[in-house]
Amino acid sequence: MKVFLSSDMEGTAGVVDWSQCLAPQPEYQYYRGLLQDEVNAAIDGAMSAGATEFLVNDSHSSMQNLRPDALHGRARYLSGRHKPMYMMQGLDASFDAVFFVSYHGSMASEASTLSHTYNPRAIARVLLNGIEVGESGINSLVALGHGVPVVLITGDDTTAEEAARITPGVVPAVVKHSVTRFAAESLHPEEAKELIHDAAGRAIAGLGDAQVPAITLPATLEVLFLNGDFAEMATWVQGVTRVDTRTVTFSDEDPIRLFRTFITVVQLTRAIVE
Repeated sequence: MKVFLSSDMEGTAGVVDWSQCLAPQPEYQYYRGLLQDEVNAAIDGAMSAGATEFLVNDSHSSMQNLRPDALHGRARYLSGRHKPMYMMQGLDASFDAVFFVSYHGSMASEASTLSHTYNPRAIARVLLNGIEVGESGINSLVALGHGVPVVLITGDDTTAEEAARITPGVVPAVVKHSVTRFAAESLHPEEAKELIHDAAGRAIAGLGDAQVPAITLPATLEVLFLNGDFAEMATWVQGVTRVDTRTVTFSDEDPIRLFRTFITVVQLTRAIVE
């Protein structure tokens, strides 16, 4: 039984500031250890329910945050930037389940620690078929394209709520409750690991009833940018239409192609802010 695990970092218990999850800040080394522990808790929980093979796609920042030799389950480790499928690189139809570990809420959420949607300096909001989504919802397009259910989400309470909009049967492991974008009440790291372990085990045990993401095709993404320059640049990508000063929209019957269009738009608009 194969599990694809996409790991971010902002959703880790205790993380509330960018300095804690971006190298080379002094606090980064400590908090990357907490992330490693949460990833391993998910792997251990899945193994307890029968999972045998894992691919961990490091999806945070420069995408080299985990220690390969410290990954449990002899998991394969996919790291490094400029992946064509970004946070979902490596997933294919041979997998049985998708885990989203240490995810965060969308940029448009009222209170989710370190919330953003792919590029916080460009994107203000994303709607998928009219539903406000964060990275979990957008990434679920790839899971749908390969016919693999998303069964576990870990992070704060807002993240769990957003994931359930697109994947109603996803098992949540809420390791912190956000107060503001830069404050949260977190579980003790040991309790967070126990919670994730239990949730991952239940997610794998319930695979028989798991469904692929509930996204009607053809699907439409609507992206609201922080200013009109981003929207204009987005229209350079084929199929992207500008609907007002700061908003673009694009549709596709192929969810993976739709995801790739979104990633292309994200990478293109980074040129303005970077």
